[in-house]
Amino acid sequence: MTVPRPGAAERLSRMVQLPTVSAELAARGLADFDRFRTLIAELYPLVAEHLEFERVGDLGLLYRWRGRGDDDPVVLMAHFDVVPAAEADRWRMPPFEGRIHDGAVWGRGTLDDKGPLLVVLEAVENLLDEGYVPARDVYLSFGGDEESFGGAARGIADLLHGRGITPWLVLDEGGAVVDAPLPFVRVPSAMVGVGEKGVLTVRLRAVSEGGHASAPPRLTAAGRVGRAVARLFPNPFRARTPLSTRAMLAAFLPHTSGPARILLRVLAGWPWLTARLFSRMGGEPAALVRTTVAPTMLQGGSAQNVLPAEASAIVNLRIAVGETVETAVRRVRRAVRDPLVTVEVVEGSDPSPESPVDDARFAAIRDAVAVAYPDAITAPYLMMAATDSRWFARYCTGVYRFAPLAMTAAQRATIHGIDEHVTLDSLERGERFHRALLTGLPGGQ
Repeated sequence: MTVPRPGAAERLSRMVQLPTVSAELAARGLADFDRFRTLIAELYPLVAEHLEFERVGDLGLLYRWRGRGDDDPVVLMAHFDVVPAAEADRWRMPPFEGRIHDGAVWGRGTLDDKGPLLVVLEAVENLLDEGYVPARDVYLSFGGDEESFGGAARGIADLLHGRGITPWLVLDEGGAVVDAPLPFVRVPSAMVGVGEKGVLTVRLRAVSEGGHASAPPRLTAAGRVGRAVARLFPNPFRARTPLSTRAMLAAFLPHTSGPARILLRVLAGWPWLTARLFSRMGGEPAALVRTTVAPTMLQGGSAQNVLPAEASAIVNLRIAVGETVETAVRRVRRAVRDPLVTVEVVEGSDPSPESPVDDARFAAIRDAVAVAYPDAITAPYLMMAATDSRWFARYCTGVYRFAPLAMTAAQRATIHGIDEHVTLDSLERGERFHRALLTGLPGGQ
C-alpha cells in the first residue's frame, strides 16, 4: 500500500484562506467559490484527471468515480461554504489565515465543513494513486450554500433522481467522534446521524398605530410581539423518544457499568421515561426528544420615544421526528393565542426519515470507524441540525451523517463560534476512515 502523501494540513490551510461565506454571496460575488473549485483541481490532480466533473448551478460540484460494477452508487457529501467570521470577535488566530499551529489547523471551516471535505478528497486521491477502482460508482457531492439552506445540494439530488439514480448509501457531515456523548456515558463514540430534525423559521409580526411614547396604548406592537415570544416558553411541544435515540441508548449499554448501566437499561426499555428525563436535562439531551424553540431576532421601532407601527420576531425551530412544518406552525399559533400576531413561515423543511441501523450500510460505516478509531464504538443518533443530505432523504433510505473527525466538547463549541480548529491527527484518521469505507464497499460484480 502506498503511504498517503504528506501535506494535508497545508492543503486545508489553503482551502480556509478562501472566504467562501455564502451569507455574504450577494456582496462578495462568486469569485472565491470559483477559486475553490479551481483549487480542488490543483490540490488533487488525480481527482481532476480521473473523475468526471459536472457543475450543477453556480455552487454545486459533482464528481463521478466509476466503479467496477453497476450496483447503486455511494454519494459522499460535504459543503465548502462557511459562516461569517470576524477577527474583531477575538479569534486566537485570524479566521481566514488557515494557520497551522500546535498540532492543528485553525480557521473558519476547519470543522464545518472544509475539514470533512478534505479527508474525502485525500482518501480518493490516495486510492487513485494506488490504481484502486471502487466496487461501485462513487459520487462526490460538494455544495457551496449549505449554510444558506442548501440549494446547490438540492440541485444535485434532483439531478441524480431525475436520471433514475438512487444511491445505496449517502454520507454527509453530522456526528463526530466524541469522548462523552451523554453526561452519564463516557466512552469514545462515533456518533452517526441516522435522521435529522426539520428546520422551521417563522416570523411573528404585529402592527399598531404609531405615535409618541408618552401616551402608549395598553399593548404596543413591540409589547404584543414580546408577549407572543414569551408564550412559547415553557416549550409547547410534547417530548417523545425517537427510534434513533432508543437505538443509541442500546448501543451504549454494553460499554457501561454500575449505575450508568442500570440507568441505560431503564431508559432503553421505557421511551416515555427517556423523553421526560431528557427534556428536563436541557441542552442536547432535551433537543433529542422534542422540537426546540429559539427566538433569534427582534425588530421594531425607530427611536426611543416613538411607538413602533410594526414589530416582529424571528423564531427558529428544529422540528422533532413525528412533527411536520404544518403541525409545528399550528402549535405555535395555539401557543401565541393572539389573532393580532401573524405567524409567517420564512423557510421550513420536514424532519427526514430515520435510516436503518441493522443493515449493510450502517455496518459499512461501523467497520470503517473500527479501522480509523479502534477504541470508539459506533452509535446512531438523531441529528439536531440540518444538513445537505436531507435532499437525498426524500428518495434514498440509506442517508447517514458523520464527519470522521475527533472533536472535544470545546471544539464542537467553536463550530459557528470562534477559534474553530481541527487536529492533524483527526485529518489523518478521517482519511483512514474514508479509505476503509471505499475499499470495503460491497458489490462490483
